[in-house]
Amino acid sequence: MSLADIFGANLRHHRKAKRLTQAELAERVDLSTEMISKIERGAATPSFETIRRLAESLALPEQALFGFGPAAEDDSERTRLLVKIHAKLSRLNEDQLARADRMLSALTD
Repeated sequence: MSLADIFGANLRHHRKAKRLTQAELAERVDLSTEMISKIERGAATPSFETIRRLAESLALPEQALFGFGPAAEDDSERTRLLVKIHAKLSRLNEDQLARADRMLSALTD
């Protein structure tokens, strides 16, 4: 997974945790909805200034969008569950992780 993919997934997670649509976030940071979609999919990479505006609009430190640092203001149940799931997944070996991926795909596809 590339850094753009990680950034995009974190952006999507934090946007949804704040119950914002892509259009609402785009308006807050003066971007198009299409650009927010591209960033969330890892198809586009934002500038440093855009990263700053995204983090500010989501009330997060910039590092949280890269998967580092505390997202102190985001203590939602969604975040707690994702942290718990991430901790469990990080302890799996390659075979177990591949099996978990197939199970998650079956649930979400």
